[in-house]
Amino acid sequence: MSFDKEQDTASLWESFKAHHDKESRDKLVEHYLPLVNIVAGRLAISLPPHIDRDDLISSGFFGLMDAVERFDSSRANKFETYAGVRIRGAMVDYLRSCDWMPTSLRHRIREFESSVSALENRLGRSATDGEIATEMGMSTDELNSLVMKLNVATVIPLDDYVKSETPEKAVPDPSVKLEKKEMQSVLGRAIDRLPEKERQVVALYYYEELTMKEVSLVLNISEARVCQLHTKAIFRLRGYLARAKAASLF
Repeated sequence: MSFDKEQDTASLWESFKAHHDKESRDKLVEHYLPLVNIVAGRLAISLPPHIDRDDLISSGFFGLMDAVERFDSSRANKFETYAGVRIRGAMVDYLRSCDWMPTSLRHRIREFESSVSALENRLGRSATDGEIATEMGMSTDELNSLVMKLNVATVIPLDDYVKSETPEKAVPDPSVKLEKKEMQSVLGRAIDRLPEKERQVVALYYYEELTMKEVSLVLNISEARVCQLHTKAIFRLRGYLARAKAASLF
């Protein structure tokens, strides 16, 4: 962004906060509209073909409008970070309203998640593909095929935990803030326990905010393999968090 554009944007924010006028709001929304496409692109990689990307973008647009209306520029958060949370939340709400995941897939998700969690709880470490396949009574090829299908289940995974910002204007309840901090700590330990490749994918996708394609280029593996590693990592982390919660670690 050029200096002039930064000045223009700052002026728009000043005008909007002073007058709350529709013209300034619409110009701000137009300026930040590329954020909607970025968030949609990150979500769409995990979605089945029948989900209309245009509908996803439309829901994200309303999330952006909401972000512009609610943003408190006196706080330390960057607008882009705040808006990203709002946009993604609007898209996730849209997906939930669609009930877009088939019942049969939900059943397979529960089966896979419980198998991985039980196995790794017994082993005290990350299970190999072969061990997971044996636990589920299938071949490793069948497991890999299943994992690719389950990729859609990770569309609402870790963002709430890896991001430290809160989208609300109000100061969060101290106990809620403490619980989230403790969960982030537990999640950090869980990520450290992941197999190396899965750990790299999580770090690049969530912390460096690369797309799946960019992660594949960095790691020199196929995009399909990145999706597969991502899915396995998410289910391992879910299991670890569930066990930690049961043990009252947070």
